Amino acid sequence: MLESEMRALLEQREATIGIVGLGYVGLPIAHAFSVAGNAVIGFDVDQRKVDALAIGERYLDHLAESMFADLLANPAFDATTDMSRLGECDVILVAVPTPLGDHQEPDLGYVQQTARDIGRAARPGQVIVLESTTFPGTTRDVFLPDLLASSPADLVVGEDIFIAFSPEREDPGRDMETSAVPKLVGGLDEASGRLASQVYRLAFADVVQVDSAEIAEAAKLLENIFRAVNIALVNEMKSVLQAIDIDVWKVVEAAATKPYGFMKFTPGPGLGGHCIPIDPFYMTWRAKEAGQNVQFIELAGLINHRMPDYVIDRLAEGLNRCGLAVSQSRVLVMGLAYKPGIGDSRESPSYELIRLLQDRGASVDFHDDFAPVTVEGRKTNLGLRSVSLDPASIESYDVVLISTAHPDVDWEMLASHAKLIVDTRNAMAPFAEQLGDRLILA
Repeated sequence: MLESEMRALLEQREATIGIVGLGYVGLPIAHAFSVAGNAVIGFDVDQRKVDALAIGERYLDHLAESMFADLLANPAFDATTDMSRLGECDVILVAVPTPLGDHQEPDLGYVQQTARDIGRAARPGQVIVLESTTFPGTTRDVFLPDLLASSPADLVVGEDIFIAFSPEREDPGRDMETSAVPKLVGGLDEASGRLASQVYRLAFADVVQVDSAEIAEAAKLLENIFRAVNIALVNEMKSVLQAIDIDVWKVVEAAATKPYGFMKFTPGPGLGGHCIPIDPFYMTWRAKEAGQNVQFIELAGLINHRMPDYVIDRLAEGLNRCGLAVSQSRVLVMGLAYKPGIGDSRESPSYELIRLLQDRGASVDFHDDFAPVTVEGRKTNLGLRSVSLDPASIESYDVVLISTAHPDVDWEMLASHAKLIVDTRNAMAPFAEQLGDRLILA
């Protein structure tokens, strides 16, 4: 009976959609449902985000200002830190962080706290979907037990409440609306899967229902592990090819001319963003819990995580040829964000590069107009601000290390005035002949 009632509510677009977590994932989802004509309540523990939304202030630089303006202008959108209001929602979508702990183990603290918050406010008929990236079994074995244990009501999944998992697929900087990306949905039971799929059809053009929450959870990890493994492959090829004086970038471009059986991935100084550096560890942890070895995934993680050390070794070799030690040098790191054209610096390899240089005694600055200030992270608190870029400042550094190739950088000016450039992104390819021995690919 409750399923049919919820179906009718969704068909009439009278359901209130709650989004827990108004960050990189949750806010675009809230916007997608809002502009599609649904009433939306956003929840976050950070009062600053709620206050910013109340005045239309953009607090995530990679998202369009229009997104914040749209939410401000919509009287059917509200944002709050009051988790007791979760009971007002017919649908609750959970998009909270899933970081790693100190020993690279999954940290589900935010997921579990949110489950308890929902449990205390839960009522019959609600559809509840976890979107946070995690290992297979989290929705059924972690999220659901915490929710039910906190609920004063005796709720039965598939009858009283409906629980599903739908992986987020946000990609900061990509020019594609959230609602245009196909949405995977897997329920803890058939009724939950059906209703959750119907929820997403309110805002998404393409909804793909799979047989279970575990399939949807595992699919998300596979998507990102696929990328991590292929990035590791090309990074390892880079170190081999550079050792035998072959340009890896030209090799990648040559291989990419094949119209089948090859997908282009490019090397870099390490991994950045929330997903790629973290998600493989969720899979390896779950595999070990099941008594399985996942050597392939672990090896890819090892290769990718050692890339910053490789880059710094290449930089040190270049300085040695100039008669300088790293400890005697001034270094300018180009780019703090983890990818071009955005201000997102989560898990950026630039932080590790700066830390490694400082550990060797170098004086380090960075330039990034998109991410002008370092932020405190799990491992670092650098306290640095972006420096200006002009001929005199460039000439004052012993070496420039390109970590992120942002658009609109005057690379020609850099080529003309830098004493030495270590390029991890092939940004200086047009000036390779001009630079000669002053250019090191890493």
